[in-house]
Amino acid sequence: MSMGAYDEDEHERREKKAATVDAAFDDERTSYQGTIEYDSGDSAEALIDQFKRMRE
Repeated sequence: MSMGAYDEDEHERREKKAATVDAAFDDERTSYQGTIEYDSGDSAEALIDQFKRMRE
């Protein structure tokens, strides 16, 4: 068979492989411990002023 020739068996093999769903994975949730901090940053007015300065 030459390069690029159509291989029906290979096509069917790939189609079967793509159609199967692997449900054997571990679907338990992972527990994380720790803390998260959010910095709300500047007020809306300060951000608008900074935007205006950047545009100038």
